[in-house]
Amino acid sequence: MNKLTHTAYIWSMALIVILVTFYLAYTGYSYYSTPLEERFYHPRHDWFKPSGLFGQGLGVIGTFLIFFGVSIYILHKRYNILGKWVRLKYLLEFHIFLCSLGPVLILFHTAFKFGGIVSIAFWSMVAVVASGVLGRFIYLQIPRTIEGRALSLEEVKNSQLDIESVLTEKYELSPNTIAVFNNFTGTDTTAKPSYKDLRKALSTEQISRKEQKSILHMLRKERSLSRKIGRLEKMKKLFRYWHVAHMPFALIMLVIVVVHVVVAFTFGYRWIF
Repeated sequence: MNKLTHTAYIWSMALIVILVTFYLAYTGYSYYSTPLEERFYHPRHDWFKPSGLFGQGLGVIGTFLIFFGVSIYILHKRYNILGKWVRLKYLLEFHIFLCSLGPVLILFHTAFKFGGIVSIAFWSMVAVVASGVLGRFIYLQIPRTIEGRALSLEEVKNSQLDIESVLTEKYELSPNTIAVFNNFTGTDTTAKPSYKDLRKALSTEQISRKEQKSILHMLRKERSLSRKIGRLEKMKKLFRYWHVAHMPFALIMLVIVVVHVVVAFTFGYRWIF
């Protein structure tokens, strides 16, 4: 999967979540906007209520999506059940997609009525989703192999280019221009040159526009890598702390959802089964 396809893959999943949210909000707006004490008299109460065919279906499907998304990711991460057919980082994004779409369905399943033990499960789910977004951000800050394995600090440093040698040998730039570029890619944040300064420095050299774009692209990549190296250990530590916070909320949600499902089946709410 190339970069363009990967971007389309991510945006398509985000679009699905957005479209489903808008669809559910649009179709059920008149019911969900009705005060709780008056919903019994709504003409489609039996359809949209949490125990209704539509409402309960949202809960069943949403719960299945969450359980499937969590299970398939954990099993592949620990036991590589999908072999080399699926890379872990793509499966992580699929996991995030399912665990974003599932809570949306469950939110509409509740008909925005929270109370009792179910409210604990719901807010635990909200905490899991919120911490998942934060975890995704931290995950992206840690350089990884194409398979998704986190790189060590030494591996990241080895992937850096010797900018000075490349600029000197390939482009034959002057020492003053190279000094500006080294300052741009360095970790020192004081008096760092802007892109305008870089273009101005390149304009004094006999460099074609195509090569200027290539140099600027290389410098942007190197600066990004330098920043990641600077915060690598901090991000890895944050990621470990994130797991400590993420897992308890997920377990609380799991236990209460199981109890909720068992109670619902016991009282005869079995949807289409």
